[in-house]
Amino acid sequence: MSHKMRLYLNRFNQFDSSLCIRVNRSSQHLWVRLLFRLVSRLGDGVFWYSIMLGILLTRGEAGLQPVMHMLLVGLVCMSIYKWLKGKTLRPRPYEVHQDIWLTGRPLDRFSFPSGHTLHAVAFSLVMLAYYPQLFWLIMPFTVLVALSRVVLGLHYPSDVLAGAAIGALIALVSLAV
Repeated sequence: MSHKMRLYLNRFNQFDSSLCIRVNRSSQHLWVRLLFRLVSRLGDGVFWYSIMLGILLTRGEAGLQPVMHMLLVGLVCMSIYKWLKGKTLRPRPYEVHQDIWLTGRPLDRFSFPSGHTLHAVAFSLVMLAYYPQLFWLIMPFTVLVALSRVVLGLHYPSDVLAGAAIGALIALVSLAV
């Protein structure tokens, strides 16, 4: 790797870490910490599976296609997420920076990419393709899930952006197919 490239990566990592520390400081407020813990817990799957169940209960047989689509996208997301985590092995921010306060529960050991964000973006895009009227509910929740990962000290902003990009790509490919 060239000296110029190392310099660029070093600056990017400094910016990423600095932003992570600044966002994480908000978790020192109890109400912020509790809100984002709740959002993160719902983003573990509770929110998405509840929505899928709601679709099946309200739409009956007509809800099978969107729910099956979301489940298939979820399986693809999980496979790619697990593969990337095993290849990159990026430590979580709270393990690297003593300025970062861990206020959430990590589901696994490594940071890159954010699986919560990856799944939230993928599920959101698929769901909104079928039910655009749910935008008012789905998009704010997705943004809060992504933000929760940094607020709770579990991910760097770049982990979240990468998760969002990968989730969007998977969803858009699935919708095109």
